[in-house]
Amino acid sequence: MKPIIGISGSILSNDNDGVFSGYERAYVNDDYVLSVSKAGGVPYIVPMIDNDEDIKEQVLHVDGVLLSGGYDVDPIYWGEEIHSKLGRIFPRRDNHELKIVKYALEMKKPILGICRGCQIINVAFGGSLYQDLSLIDNCYIKHSQSAKPYEATHSMTTKEGSIIREIVGESVRVNSFHHLAIKDLGKGLIATGYSKDGIVESIEYMEDGNFVFGVQFHPEMMHAHYDFALDIFKKLVSKCKK
Repeated sequence: MKPIIGISGSILSNDNDGVFSGYERAYVNDDYVLSVSKAGGVPYIVPMIDNDEDIKEQVLHVDGVLLSGGYDVDPIYWGEEIHSKLGRIFPRRDNHELKIVKYALEMKKPILGICRGCQIINVAFGGSLYQDLSLIDNCYIKHSQSAKPYEATHSMTTKEGSIIREIVGESVRVNSFHHLAIKDLGKGLIATGYSKDGIVESIEYMEDGNFVFGVQFHPEMMHAHYDFALDIFKKLVSKCKK
């Protein structure tokens, strides 16, 4: 049987939709769905809910978890006040995804985090984030690109012996759409990829029989154009096979 990959969902509210203006919809960007499907998994959207026991059941019924991108993470989770340069936050989603990580670790379900998802992993492990790239000394690369979403715009170097090195090699060019970044690593996490200006581009955790892997870039946007991007999803699926 193909493994079921639960993709964390968000809420979409269309304020220009006539009689349904303001009506909330659970969704994920279709590129996540297509990437998982092409990698050999069965994609399921995991909608946001608030009940802890039901969140635990959500994780129980999938073979692996994909944390998708989206809103900025609330800095309350690492003990900071909101900076003036922080964008829109969605605390309900933070709570849902942090619980997903908690239960996935307890059940030893593989986890892949993308962009915000990578940041959520770090926060779940007790780490912190820079609330804006302008707060980082010597950060000079354009990390919110103007090129098409699938285009690779800056380089990333990888750590020897890491999962990301196994997939992409010593160096690769990736896309970039973020203004937060990993600051202090969470307990047990290893930074395994960096941009030329020192921004953490990938993290890993391989202790206690768990597979946890996060990337700051967006391979789901690149998967139809770059083999290595699809290979990231194939790695998740391979770890989830029954």
